[in-house]
Amino acid sequence: MAYTIGLDYGTNSVRCLIVDVATGAEPGTAVYEYETGQAGIIIDPADHNLARQNPADYIKGVKVTVNEAISLAKEADKTFDPNEVIGIGIDTTGSTPIPVNKDGTPLSMLEEFKDNPNAHAWLWKDHTGHAEAAEITALASDKHPEYLAKCGGIYSSEWFFSKILHCLRTDPEVFKAARSWVECCDYIPALLTGATAPEMIKRSRCAAGHKAMFNNQWAGLPAKKFLAKLHPELGALRDRLYEKTYTVQTRAGKLTQKWAGDLGLPAGIPVAVGAFDAHLGAVGSGIAPGKLVKIIGTSTCDMLVSESSRDLADIPGICGIVDGSILPGFFGLEAGQSAVGDIFNWFVNHIQPGGLEAGSHETLTEKATNLKPGQSGLLALDWNNGNRTVLVDQRLTGLLIGQTLHTRPEEIYRALIEATAFGALTIINRFEQYGVEVAEVVNCGGIAEKNPLLMQIYADVTGREMKISRSAQSCALGAAITGAVVAGKQAGGYDDFADAQKAMCGIKQTTYKPVAANHRVYRQLYLLYKQLHDAFGTNQWSGKLANVMKELLNIKDGTNA
Repeated sequence: MAYTIGLDYGTNSVRCLIVDVATGAEPGTAVYEYETGQAGIIIDPADHNLARQNPADYIKGVKVTVNEAISLAKEADKTFDPNEVIGIGIDTTGSTPIPVNKDGTPLSMLEEFKDNPNAHAWLWKDHTGHAEAAEITALASDKHPEYLAKCGGIYSSEWFFSKILHCLRTDPEVFKAARSWVECCDYIPALLTGATAPEMIKRSRCAAGHKAMFNNQWAGLPAKKFLAKLHPELGALRDRLYEKTYTVQTRAGKLTQKWAGDLGLPAGIPVAVGAFDAHLGAVGSGIAPGKLVKIIGTSTCDMLVSESSRDLADIPGICGIVDGSILPGFFGLEAGQSAVGDIFNWFVNHIQPGGLEAGSHETLTEKATNLKPGQSGLLALDWNNGNRTVLVDQRLTGLLIGQTLHTRPEEIYRALIEATAFGALTIINRFEQYGVEVAEVVNCGGIAEKNPLLMQIYADVTGREMKISRSAQSCALGAAITGAVVAGKQAGGYDDFADAQKAMCGIKQTTYKPVAANHRVYRQLYLLYKQLHDAFGTNQWSGKLANVMKELLNIKDGTNA
């Protein structure tokens, strides 16, 4: 028997998954909810853009989840032996950079900075650097348009340099104290392998390519001269970052004796170079050319791959085209929506329609299921946390139109789901507009697993069958697959990802097929969505919106009739 471990660091928690490499069976899994802040996030009521995390939670999460998962695996299978674990893989959110000292210790763990949010991890959803992102975009457009061409044409406030530049300008003490900045997906493998000094860390191709404008076509990171134009000290930082990146088929190192003792695992087993959760969720969902994988959670990431040997057009508005960011030998293409589950949680937790019980997800979903497309007369935009793709604008906000004195909470809830489906369709259309085929859609994540209404609406809106990854923990499974590949066939793992995916991945029997009558209505609604999308999201649109409310009423009347 041979097993691998996948560690999945999400927005609110870390999950450990133990996987049988021969069958994909999952004998043990455990979750640790981050303890610091609100649902694991350090926030500032005076600044809705701020979102930080405590790296100490990451460290505790390894110990808690691995030990608990091993205990559960032993209970589920009396023959399970942790000494048969042959490798570890890790995924995290991103871009989630951490300021560290020369030893690789996060500054938040030092006494002088422990209460300073700027010294903690800057979570992916931190948008405090929106002005810096706009400045980076403007300078790159003028001096180095090639930097932007591979990341959708616009640099985002969710990304690496926006956050660091904002820290430099607002808290120079933290910036000065930081020897370097390390992505969370690089920090955890470094921690487990004892290679925490910034110059020793093997940096992730996934993180660097999609979020830090790294590309071998221009010798890696953006030029020092370019960064210095933004700020001289940012230019100087480049020398303390990295020159080389690695794909997930590479070993970050071996599990140290100390960590092996803490976790109850064999010392010396390989730990894979890390990657972002969505990218390894795609691996765990069996991604292949033509297969779009949607990782649906608090936000959504949309992943595709295309053979590296194929000519591929630059695609405006996506989050990057990076060689080897998902699978070696393939370009990884990333897009997504900045909020999906977060929008539904906002409505339930903050608006609390009808009170706690009447306004629960379960009750609202049950009532919304009984509604027909267009019946509410409502239409929403899914920008409550900005727009990641295709507009790449975190200063955009949500919108709901069509409400009357008779509008019910479940109607709004369904309209919010529909808005995220329209956003998903916009992304699919953008890929295909630039020659990247979407022949199949596979979904993973908690919402895909638990919400049949959402899956059916996505099928009806897009006109495509919605499939679901077999594993309820596809991101952690993808991480475990990297552990199996870096272990290699000789140790009981695999020498390539195709064989590992074939053995360890799968699709659930239940799928969601589009209903033709529903799709016809949603095609009408999508035209109105696109009208709002272009009117509020672009500077190029010039038209009138006087038709939108009345057309929504016409669709509503037709549906009710």
